[in-house]
Amino acid sequence: MSAKSSSWHTTKLAATIALGCLLVLDIGLGIFLWRGSRQQPEELRAERDRLTLQAKLRKAEVDRGNAIRASLPQVGRDCTKFYQDTFLEKAVGYSSVEADLSAIANKAGLHASDTNFKETEVKDRGVTEIAISTSVEGSYSSVIKFINGLEQSKNFYLLNDLHLTSANAGMIKLQLDLRTYFRT
Repeated sequence: MSAKSSSWHTTKLAATIALGCLLVLDIGLGIFLWRGSRQQPEELRAERDRLTLQAKLRKAEVDRGNAIRASLPQVGRDCTKFYQDTFLEKAVGYSSVEADLSAIANKAGLHASDTNFKETEVKDRGVTEIAISTSVEGSYSSVIKFINGLEQSKNFYLLNDLHLTSANAGMIKLQLDLRTYFRT
């Protein structure tokens, strides 16, 4: 065999293999298209509608995320304002809370006694938690006014627990466990 004949034979073999590969790919594509054409138009519409709905839901999630991201600076400012406006400084906090609780009790017509404080440092938050235990004594309506006064106070109080007991001459005694926070 000559070099020309061998080269022609190699080219012919390569062309045959390439045509065979194209034929196999063509058959595979034909099967794929034939299977796709077997789906009913209703199925295709349902699939399109499902994908459209899914795309709308994902877009709504992205929009919501963008809205949250856009509101973060304002949320930060609101948190700082709450921290500054609501929590008393530790240096003046105890006397302010004691004076506030006495004023609320006097306005409600109650006698306040036994006010105790217990402080707990809150790590990495810049605040100290103050547990307040106090007792007031008076009529039921005065106790209700006192609790309402706590809710409306300019100071921040969390009512943790309360106990009612009867006292002398139709009066009741209210033992309160409150929480507040001081800036450190």
